[in-house]
Amino acid sequence: MKLDISKTGIAISAELKAKAEAANELLYSGKGAGNDFLGWVRLPSSITDAELQAIEEAAAKLRAKADLVICIGIGGSYLGAKAVLEAMSNPFQLLRKEQTNPTVVFAGQNISEDYIYELMAAAEEHSVGAIVISKSGTTTEPAIAFRLVKAALEARYGKQEAAERIVAVTDKARGALKTLSTNEGYPTFVIPDDVGGRFSVLTPVGLLPLAVAGVDIRALVAGARKMEQATGTDVRFDDNLSAIYAAVRNELYAAGKRVEILGSYEPRLQYINEWWKQLYGESEGKQHKGLFPASVTLTADLHSMGQYIQEGERTLFETIISVAAPQHKVVIESDGANLDGLNFLAGKRISEVNRMAELGVQLAHVDGGVPNIRIEIPTIDAESIGGLLYFFEKACGISGYLLGVNPFDQPGVEAYKKNMFALLDKPGYEEASKAIKARL
Repeated sequence: MKLDISKTGIAISAELKAKAEAANELLYSGKGAGNDFLGWVRLPSSITDAELQAIEEAAAKLRAKADLVICIGIGGSYLGAKAVLEAMSNPFQLLRKEQTNPTVVFAGQNISEDYIYELMAAAEEHSVGAIVISKSGTTTEPAIAFRLVKAALEARYGKQEAAERIVAVTDKARGALKTLSTNEGYPTFVIPDDVGGRFSVLTPVGLLPLAVAGVDIRALVAGARKMEQATGTDVRFDDNLSAIYAAVRNELYAAGKRVEILGSYEPRLQYINEWWKQLYGESEGKQHKGLFPASVTLTADLHSMGQYIQEGERTLFETIISVAAPQHKVVIESDGANLDGLNFLAGKRISEVNRMAELGVQLAHVDGGVPNIRIEIPTIDAESIGGLLYFFEKACGISGYLLGVNPFDQPGVEAYKKNMFALLDKPGYEEASKAIKARL
């Protein structure tokens, strides 16, 4: 991976370097805020071969039984797996006559009645399995989805066979889902107590559904392991990509920037953007502080959001994920009539045009007052994506400490739940229900 900050206008002071190194030290010493949730820091290097093998064996059993696996979860129990799966998948695989891997779809990340109805209707035409991911088992969105999926599986296959088609990823000892799994005999994997949801993609939360889908989880972990080594406390600041990124984005924030836009020129990375938005939004958006994480997919969004980025409020900067080498080759051919005027591109690869668009946009946006950070990965494969995920996680921890917040809690997430439960007349919310209905 390469990191280019030359077009940010930021010169990192010795003081800021020292603060970033100190923040990185806190992630290892456990003396900072949120120190109960630092299990992700050493996670890549601590994953054992036996753990990976257990995940692969469970995935193989699901793969043998089902051509459609419904993965149920929300937030960090969903976005990491979705992001890697989208990056690793051929977007047109469903158009092929033969499917080599089960199709993994997601539920429990919303409460849309149409979404769940259409999913359940489509599932009737397939052999189905399920992965349910929840530490408590009582989070509203996935709990509703699992109740429906569980009932459908039991109605079709019977309780015993349904239990063999369901794998739970949950708490090691307590909670509604753990109790249900024990009672029903579901195979289970553990969500580590010291790893928060948005940092959990390299636990069974992400690795199990990815293994079911045919992703090389060993290569994913290997890439993360290399990045863990490259961003440790023994790596000096000038060589520590995560520390540099964290420092620069905090310096831009201090200079008045309020929005960070993550973008790429590869549509397969769109859900990496979505995962990144949760990681940084939930980690840093506290105490009325923090950059607002937004995203674009280019060049498509140059014809929509491009106008705002070029000439709108100068309160934003861009971070671009650039891919050095595509996996396939497509060359533009010459056309005799040349009605589109594109013969000047004849003989060039599509990737060359894409790269020139990227570099041209970068210069235009910098000239327009938008600082630009460029992250380059070699190609879109499991190892590169694993390294990218850990790079962002480590930078998020450092950045949160530089900002002066606890990057590992999310107290604001509970606010909407209280109102929703009151409006749904959940037992225990009677007084709140009267008050909030009066407000509406």
